[in-house]
Amino acid sequence: MSAPADDGRGQSRGQSSTLTPTLTPAPPASQTPRFWVIVAVVIAIDFATKVLAMQHLAPRHIPHPVIGDVVRFTLAFNPGAAFGMHLGPASRWIFAVLAVVIVGVLLRATADLTRVSRLAAIGVPIVVGGALGNLLDRIRLRDGVVDFIDIGVGDVRFWTFNVADTAVSIGAVCLILALWQTENTAPAPHADRG
Repeated sequence: MSAPADDGRGQSRGQSSTLTPTLTPAPPASQTPRFWVIVAVVIAIDFATKVLAMQHLAPRHIPHPVIGDVVRFTLAFNPGAAFGMHLGPASRWIFAVLAVVIVGVLLRATADLTRVSRLAAIGVPIVVGGALGNLLDRIRLRDGVVDFIDIGVGDVRFWTFNVADTAVSIGAVCLILALWQTENTAPAPHADRG
């Protein structure tokens, strides 16, 4: 009986290697430095634009045309949530707590998606940065969140918003597209052949 031939790697052909590498799954995006860099950049831009708005657009509710009457800068403070939702005097703290809960749920719910989708890995920190930017306003300002971007035509105008709101919207679109992409690229289940 002949000995098994050597394959040149000190291992006999026909024997399986006991040193097969195991692949460790990629960490969720929230455990990477890039994630928190994106969050920090969104917060910094949001904070800087709000400081400039408070310095240069006071007093409140006086429009400053940027592109005619369509895009204006108008300083406003929102003690409630998006689209003017308001829950009375406690709105500031209710929405602050709600923002923290939403960020926590979002990070947990999208952990797997951010491992497989680059779009989600970018979209989630943009949403988190926007949410934390507005949370910072609720904590530091008694009047509420600083809004200043005013878009519309004549008296028909969208709710005044800010960079943080824009970030949340852009990040949400990224997440929707990421979900759509992963659903469309997932392998179709094989039908049983009976």
